[in-house]
Amino acid sequence: MAFDGITTAALCSELNKRLSGGRISKVAQPESDELQITVNTPEGNLKLLLSADASLPLVYITESSKKTPLNAPNFCMVLRKRLQGGRILSVSQPGLERAIRIDAEHLDEMGDVKRVSLVTEIMGKHSNIILTEDDNGTERIIDSIKHVSLAVSSVREVLPGREYFIPNTMEKEDLLSSSADDIKRIMSAYPGPVFKGIYTSFTGLSPLAAHETAFDAGVDGDAPVASLSDEEMGKLVSSLVSVKERIKAGDFSPCIAYTNGKPAEYAAFPLNMYSGEDDSIVTIDSMSTVLEKYYSEKQSLVRINQKSSDLKRVVRTLIERDSHTLDEQTRQLQKTEDRDKYRIWGELLNAFGYSAQPGAKEITVDNYYTNEKETIPLDPTLSAQETAVKYFDRYTKLKRTAEALAVQSENVRERIEHLESILASIGIAESEEDLAWIRRELSEAGYVREHVQKGKPVKLKGEPYHYISSDGYDIYVGRNNIQNDQLTFKFAVGADWWFHAKKIPGSHVVLKVKEPGEELPDRAFEEAAALAAYYSAGRDQSKVDIDYVLKKEVKKPSGAKPGFVVYYTNYSMTIAPDISSLKEI
Repeated sequence: MAFDGITTAALCSELNKRLSGGRISKVAQPESDELQITVNTPEGNLKLLLSADASLPLVYITESSKKTPLNAPNFCMVLRKRLQGGRILSVSQPGLERAIRIDAEHLDEMGDVKRVSLVTEIMGKHSNIILTEDDNGTERIIDSIKHVSLAVSSVREVLPGREYFIPNTMEKEDLLSSSADDIKRIMSAYPGPVFKGIYTSFTGLSPLAAHETAFDAGVDGDAPVASLSDEEMGKLVSSLVSVKERIKAGDFSPCIAYTNGKPAEYAAFPLNMYSGEDDSIVTIDSMSTVLEKYYSEKQSLVRINQKSSDLKRVVRTLIERDSHTLDEQTRQLQKTEDRDKYRIWGELLNAFGYSAQPGAKEITVDNYYTNEKETIPLDPTLSAQETAVKYFDRYTKLKRTAEALAVQSENVRERIEHLESILASIGIAESEEDLAWIRRELSEAGYVREHVQKGKPVKLKGEPYHYISSDGYDIYVGRNNIQNDQLTFKFAVGADWWFHAKKIPGSHVVLKVKEPGEELPDRAFEEAAALAAYYSAGRDQSKVDIDYVLKKEVKKPSGAKPGFVVYYTNYSMTIAPDISSLKEI
């Protein structure tokens, strides 16, 4: 993601304003590569999270606390000795590097004032948190959260006593010290696409920032630099100068861009390129809040996607197993379809078997059902009457098999239909609680075992989705089959309108009336139908057929599985699963 030099600059600006002058009251190391520092400031105690995690390095102010180990690691003990009780002088950033420097002063054992710096380098797998001090004009490392020897890195050792410096291996230009002419010269010399030229030529700019800069300039970021006209190059240079000036002035507008309601990117400047119908931008005053909110939502989505994928795999396996069983039952049922032939043969042998010759292998008689000749196979070792008994027995056995298979096949079909509805519920799940409801349903149906701690029953609350139509009517959507039943048969009244996707799994949708018998506007019906389409297995289709009917017409058969209902009269419409105009409560 875009934790680039611009994000770092915005964060440093915020931290400098909020933390400078504050006293460090507590230092904790909850993880091997993570610190939490509590700073006493005029606005209260602020918790600063510093993470050098190789996969997700982060720095931000947070309100949450993490559990710390009983025995503090060595680096934490060094920080408590050198930082705890000290005063933060400033928070700064070297150029546009992804590094945040906290300068502080403290009293040593002799009561003398000492100055130290805590530098957090946000550089992917090379991220680190390093404590340094001045040694006669040379900045030296006191200790670091990760020790790096020459055996690990040939560029720089990060060990106590070594000189501290930020390695410059990228050979990029500093945008903050570049003039418009410098920027034009640098960009004009780049042989590739515009966006790549921006982020590979200037320190601290990410591909996202490069694309946004090109977008603001009205230039195609994927176009070759050489294809730009003089006017387009001028606009691009002006856009980069504007970025530079905003950074220098501390003019940041932290925001998160959402696509289809899910976090897509974050930045310290407005993301104007996210301007599609499915996009939205949320602007937030604090860069810290943006980072915490964005990654919290992203991690939540990752967890939900992982858990929903696991559930989908379980349900699909069950559907495949039952589908195989149904196919086998169908094949066996087909073998019983000619069972009446054996009953007729038995009856004909009882009527005309006296004419069969002893030891004959077949007999041809008049079939009084069809008025045609019928040739019946005989067992040479049995009499015609004994063979008739054998055919009657076969008919009876096949009839019983067909009756049993018909019942079994119907049960399997109902299971498959139920599992497909559960699969649809997983597809629309938006929280871990939604998935917990689905696991509960799978457990209660006997499909899986639910692991619950003894003495601690799990209480699931979850409410239906609640929307307000354009005309002010309440529309409710069930999140799962158990909730569908509650919504339809315990919450809705007979005069409400009930919606469901036609012949495909989906949620029950209830459009509440304000007064029984009132005439609702067409738009309310269309918006409720759109919700039924969106929260169904057809949400990826351009159009979905929807049935709707007064709730009093909806019945639940005795013993039916959760979510299963019947109705014998209804209206229908075809509509797109678009709910962008609806407001969720």
